[in-house]
Amino acid sequence: MINRRNFVRIAGGGMVLGATAGLTGCSSEFPPEAVVAWKEPAANTADVRHWVLSYAILAPHSHNLQSWLVDLRQPGEIMLYCDLTRLLPETDPLSRQIMMSQGTFLELLDIAARQKGLRADITLFPQGEFGPATLDKRPVARIVLAADAAIKPDPLFAEILKRHTNREAYEAREPAAAALQAIAASVAPHAVRTGFVGGAQPDVLQKHRAIAMEAWHIELVTPRTIMESFKVLRVGPREIAEHRDGLSINTPMVRALTALGLFDRSKAPGPDDSATTGQIKDFNAKIATTPAFFWMVTEGNERKTQVNAGRAYARAQLAATGQGLAMQPLSQALQEYPEQARPYADIHALLQAPAPRYTVQMWARLGYAPAVGPSPRRGLQAHLIKSA
Repeated sequence: MINRRNFVRIAGGGMVLGATAGLTGCSSEFPPEAVVAWKEPAANTADVRHWVLSYAILAPHSHNLQSWLVDLRQPGEIMLYCDLTRLLPETDPLSRQIMMSQGTFLELLDIAARQKGLRADITLFPQGEFGPATLDKRPVARIVLAADAAIKPDPLFAEILKRHTNREAYEAREPAAAALQAIAASVAPHAVRTGFVGGAQPDVLQKHRAIAMEAWHIELVTPRTIMESFKVLRVGPREIAEHRDGLSINTPMVRALTALGLFDRSKAPGPDDSATTGQIKDFNAKIATTPAFFWMVTEGNERKTQVNAGRAYARAQLAATGQGLAMQPLSQALQEYPEQARPYADIHALLQAPAPRYTVQMWARLGYAPAVGPSPRRGLQAHLIKSA
């Protein structure tokens, strides 16, 4: 979920400059068909479930995989399943992040339902909870929508179409105290402990930065983990429009390198390659100027806890958006593959969340930054289960 979209910063000298100079009509913007889902859906949709789900599919998702499948064949009901073909076995071997991404979907669904005066009765794992290490074909949630005069709209609904994960450099100024209070208050419906660190604690802030840099370096130089990102990397308008998921790059330089066969996505770059060292330098520069970090901790780490942590994060990011703040998850140090063992232990110790009793479910950069556009989305039809 962090900085992979801008992974390729390959320095190619005169050859690359010459290759890109002749390109016209190139833009870092995504093709319109890849982001059409971000347009406000028609209010008079025949089936209100479609309207609600049109907002749910805009939820943040690890690697932008969008692993949501919904069954609408039972009237008035939504059954949510996890698409088992859209997992991250290398960087998320226990599928904790995937479960959180199911939670972000459910939270946006709930918020959208409230806008229509509907109560979303959500039952998690109605056929039993997944085990701690694997997922299966059982449903993640059963949702029944019911009209309820007591239901009030959620103010966070207004932020759904504006919410975008921002991976750019953040301004040096710290978030306003009132903004931090709004973010902390937003997660009240869910059992998570939240916190922030900023310039008032310079030594602690530096420790956060150091852990983030180390964890990103590990993922970048571990071949199997960076290849997992390469497999869902979409370069140029054709690939982006075709897939509308994953990690998208549409900048002229990378498109030119790809067209010339100079960007080989079939193998991992070496630790000393410019593709690696350039990205490490770029990421470290952004982390070094990040003014604040936000985190969420849970007691326990059951599947329901993970889903509800995802719901809480969705609210926190929407609240940050409403306060004019950018937020970007730092997933690497929270991942459970062996190479990340030290950063994982370090961030848990720093946040006074000793494992296994506690789990740091989310850790994110926070600050002010220029606005960015939306990520590609596959559209509602791609998520519908159409047959038995």
